[in-house]
Amino acid sequence: MIDFSWSKGSPFEINSTQIDAWIEYVVAQEDKTLGDAAVVFCSDEELLVMNKQHLDHDFYTDIITFDYTDDKIVSGDLFISIDRVKENAADLSLEFNVELSRVIVHGFLHLCGYGDKGEDEEKGMRQKEDFYLNKLKGFT
Repeated sequence: MIDFSWSKGSPFEINSTQIDAWIEYVVAQEDKTLGDAAVVFCSDEELLVMNKQHLDHDFYTDIITFDYTDDKIVSGDLFISIDRVKENAADLSLEFNVELSRVIVHGFLHLCGYGDKGEDEEKGMRQKEDFYLNKLKGFT
């Protein structure tokens, strides 16, 4: 089960039932089981502080994933900058919810063991994101 929360400000509309079912599907397709997971929506500044503190990175990012996966039980905390998602969606001429879904599945793919360091890993991650984004329409 996924717990969705907002660190500050007003929550926006998210179909948590749809996202939950979709992510359970994604995790099952990767031959794993969804355990406890949290998706926390926050600001650029909040995520920048976490990026500096936990990863020693001094730059904005759209997501930080803390992986607590144990064998085949996928668990973790995903912190997502809504500011970054909005800006990326605008830059890519995408709807906010499409980009948000991409970032969410990206985090869960990390929890399933996928990386995105280097060209080959990044390409593989993008292919997986695209594959599962196309499946999202089937979950209501």
